[in-house]
Amino acid sequence: MAETTTLARPYAKAAFAYAQSQSQVGFWADQLRAASGVVVHPKIAQVLADPSKTPESLAATLKDVTGVEDTGFANFLAVLADNRRLALLPSISVLFQKLKANLEASVDVEVVSAYDLSDDQTQKLVAVLKGKLDKQINVHTRTDKTLIGGVVIRAGDLVIDGSVRGRLNKLAEAMNS
Repeated sequence: MAETTTLARPYAKAAFAYAQSQSQVGFWADQLRAASGVVVHPKIAQVLADPSKTPESLAATLKDVTGVEDTGFANFLAVLADNRRLALLPSISVLFQKLKANLEASVDVEVVSAYDLSDDQTQKLVAVLKGKLDKQINVHTRTDKTLIGGVVIRAGDLVIDGSVRGRLNKLAEAMNS
């Protein structure tokens, strides 16, 4: 995983710099997300891994499947194909999304709770997180009955475990040490 990220980072940065210079960051984010979904498909991944295929044919195949019409993005796919890096598109997309979020000063926050949160609870949580992280908050909620109670909040590398299950695990760990 770390090696894939290391290989993908320069491509993501270059794509982001180009997209930003063309005022097309949102468009490129969408194109990368779509292309990433295509390259992980088993049949497409098999074609992309075929060493007998030329880079030009690989780029053309991906352009045809994704329906890319933008010259800049098509050139980006061609560069990836020339370097046999089309399989990095999912990692490039993730890194690009992070760069986009930093530009927009926003962060995606996943809130996992034992029970469905009301709109009022969600809004209060967003207000607190906005003050703590000093960014626009894009909250995504889901329920997990195994938490027993409380919430687990994930915002990038930050994880706040306020669940009953998490507290019980910490208590058991403290008692065993």
